[in-house]
Amino acid sequence: MRMRDSLFLVAVSVAILADPSAAAEPAQGATKNLDLGKGVGLEVVYIPPGKFMMGSTAAEKAWATGIEGGAQPGTDREKFEGEPRPMRVRKGFWMGRTEVTRRQFRSFVEESGYVTDAEKPGGMTQCFDHTWDRYYSASGIKNPWKPMADKSWRDPGFGIPMKDSYPVVCVSYQDMKAFCRWATERERKAGRLPAGMEVRLPTEAEWAYACRGGSQESHYFWWGNDLREGKGRFNISAVDFLPGRDTVWPLANAPWSDGFAFLSTADHYGKKGRNGFGLADMCGGVWEFTLDHFDPKGGHEEVHYLDQEQQSVSHAVCRGGNYFDVPGNARCAVRLGIGSVSYSDSRDGFRICLGTPRKSKPVPPRP
Repeated sequence: MRMRDSLFLVAVSVAILADPSAAAEPAQGATKNLDLGKGVGLEVVYIPPGKFMMGSTAAEKAWATGIEGGAQPGTDREKFEGEPRPMRVRKGFWMGRTEVTRRQFRSFVEESGYVTDAEKPGGMTQCFDHTWDRYYSASGIKNPWKPMADKSWRDPGFGIPMKDSYPVVCVSYQDMKAFCRWATERERKAGRLPAGMEVRLPTEAEWAYACRGGSQESHYFWWGNDLREGKGRFNISAVDFLPGRDTVWPLANAPWSDGFAFLSTADHYGKKGRNGFGLADMCGGVWEFTLDHFDPKGGHEEVHYLDQEQQSVSHAVCRGGNYFDVPGNARCAVRLGIGSVSYSDSRDGFRICLGTPRKSKPVPPRP
């Protein structure tokens, strides 16, 4: 080897050491395990940069409120999705294979002493009202959820034994960010945190890209448009399995019920329930919070803030639908804005991202 070639290789090696981003990119689907202590881990999957479609077509919006989609027409919820438009995620990131579970969240609480917003004096969380018997029924209770002061992630009020493998619910945007800060510091102190990365909530664009599993098409679900193919993949219930009830939702095709009245255990479908990136439970399950402030006109390629200069968020975006939703409300494109950064609900959870730092400042909603 000539001296000039040797000097060139040395220079390249030094450049890679100085710039971690110049090192070889992990393979799609590569995994890491975050150590949360006492034998509890959190698996993340690598997702490379790529393109995807944000939003939904007019045909998809119409399907969502049709007999199969089952979403209530006239709410304008579908308008929040915007028209289909191509977007790009420019940097690869790692994402939780599943939502954060109760056991993983408990590790955080036990080690840090953290108290969630719902558990603080005067705190409340939205939970299922067991006096509800079904929509528009004789009881007159149209909404089966109501704020409760004595419930939290420890007891979301389902009235069933809570498994550690269920996704954690009844946690707020502020609680989720606290979990991410704790996990970041834990990994950093142990020397396991890759340079220039942090544990955080995914941006809305990262979540939407990840949900579609690598597809650049504007499909209703990550597997395509056929609702029947949701069997073994879809985390919502076609049947009300609560005690004394056996009512089937009035849908044309419902062979995909996950068999759970409320939450289903994380990744309970196994490989069939994972999308092209290897992520489980992306349609249904629990609403998943993202970092962004909600824009009713649609999602953004870069992080969207209430105030761009302050990088503030008062109404976070949640995606993916929940276990109690109809199919039309659990599509890839579905998005909602959460009432405040301290709001929590027994239908809401989160999935972490390990990626380049993205700031956000939780603030109370403007009057």
